Amino acid sequence: MSQALPPVMSDPLTNRGTAFTAEERERLELVGRLPDAVLSLDEQLQRAYEQLRRQPDALAKNVYLEQLHDRNEVLYYRVLADHLAELLPIVYDPTVGDAIKRYSHEFRRPRGVYLSIDHPRDIRPALEHQGLGPDDVDMLVVTDAQEILGIGDWGVNGVQISVGKLAVYTAAAGLHPDRCIPVVLDVGTDNETLLNDPLYLGVRRSRTRGKPYDEFVAAYLETAAELFPHALLHFEDFGPDNARRILEQNAGRFRIFNDDLQGTGAITLAAVVSALKVTGTPFRDQRLVVFGAGTAGVGIADQLVEAMVRDGLDRDDAVRRVWLIDKQGLLTDDMDDLRDYQRGYARPASEAEGWTDRGAIGLAATVRNVRPTILIGTSTVPGAFTREVVTEMARHVERPIIFPLSNPTERIEAMPADILAWTDGKALTTAGIPVAPVDLKGVRHVIGQANNALLYPGLGLGAIVSRARRVTPGMLLAAAEAVAGQARVGAPGAALLPPVADLRASSATVAVAVARAAITEGVAENRPDDLVQAVQDAMWQPRYGPLPGVADGGPGRRDGGPGRSPDGGGAR
Repeated sequence: MSQALPPVMSDPLTNRGTAFTAEERERLELVGRLPDAVLSLDEQLQRAYEQLRRQPDALAKNVYLEQLHDRNEVLYYRVLADHLAELLPIVYDPTVGDAIKRYSHEFRRPRGVYLSIDHPRDIRPALEHQGLGPDDVDMLVVTDAQEILGIGDWGVNGVQISVGKLAVYTAAAGLHPDRCIPVVLDVGTDNETLLNDPLYLGVRRSRTRGKPYDEFVAAYLETAAELFPHALLHFEDFGPDNARRILEQNAGRFRIFNDDLQGTGAITLAAVVSALKVTGTPFRDQRLVVFGAGTAGVGIADQLVEAMVRDGLDRDDAVRRVWLIDKQGLLTDDMDDLRDYQRGYARPASEAEGWTDRGAIGLAATVRNVRPTILIGTSTVPGAFTREVVTEMARHVERPIIFPLSNPTERIEAMPADILAWTDGKALTTAGIPVAPVDLKGVRHVIGQANNALLYPGLGLGAIVSRARRVTPGMLLAAAEAVAGQARVGAPGAALLPPVADLRASSATVAVAVARAAITEGVAENRPDDLVQAVQDAMWQPRYGPLPGVADGGPGRRDGGPGRSPDGGGAR
């Protein structure tokens, strides 16, 4: 008959398996519970990675990593940090989408904070029961899972998005996992598959909307900010209307960041910054067409408008240099079905008179009449950037900037290889998916990936180190410019964005720039004399620290505030 494991082995915060030394095994009464050999963390890493590689597919690898996460958090983060470029698609998009669909059926142990719309009074005790004080938390990632990674509404299953996002924050930017909290706001679901599934673990009714929803979100924000006043409140995968409204209403009051709106916009801005270094033209002279006016598309427009304003245009003039196209065609002010966040970009209907005689004004007509310098796709309409559209744009622009950002591959607006071929290699392009280099007329074109992971980990770390009271447009621009500064665009065919291969070093560079911007803009509560060292000191390293009963302290201790780098620990 098997016996229960001692707490030090059953708790992933303290368990280190075969790395327990002989002295630790004796003092913690672990003698006989482990094989005789004592392995180093490096040796455990080698074995764990071999086991991971033997898994038959991406979902199996995701499950293996989650099981490792449940057993030994330090080893989990070491595997992830050492192989981040390879494992990013496993712990996050796209594989996490499959894991989310299976969450209620594959549930093994809770991870995170589950807040139910049916029990709003539980928000405070649920957060208090984490056992963390006001200086013990750097980051909360929250989702209501209405718009998960293009797979839609997955209710409480979406907690895995919060868990996965924090895993990337830790692996890429060194956020201490024991100072981060994943949260899901369970407000119901409109997914009938879940509602009819007897094993579904969430609130079993349609989504709550209107005043009760807004009050629930407000209660979460107020409580989280009160209990953890220095923490950054990251919002992820909310529905388009809710996401923008929550951000606009609360950005001035709370340390709030929405990656779908601000992160996507900023990483696209980084690629445009690089492209304009090649073209030699300023932001104020650009004409932008965005095909796909959802959360991501409008977020991108927002960031590029902000860049135009900083380059000398007033805001109205900058907005007039942006054209948005959605399912109903070019957005114009005579449409009665525009979302709130789209209305500011609606063009005068009179402007587009005569552009087409076939009803809705589509992409081809818009490109023909606007002659954009930048074309960005966030539509998920495969093949929307046709040869006709691309060549028409290239007729009027020497180096057209064309970013098909939709993913996965089957939803991309055009493949970069086609865009380059149709423009005789003159287009400057990046994509939302990994794309192999394109060889054309003796030039190898390296296609950068507009992956938010290049930006948001460093942005979060910089906000934490500086204890910024809010995330400002200047901080987002600083993050974008820091990412762009890591791309070497001088050579023909060079990528517009850096590779994801060394995210940890990249995130540190971004964090320094963001913290400096926070200080410059007067929103920083912490102003280190040496920002570079402060960022390095704040980055947690996955290694085994002292254990209770063996030495003072322990892997789960929480040293207060940024700038401290305790060993050990694990996500909550």
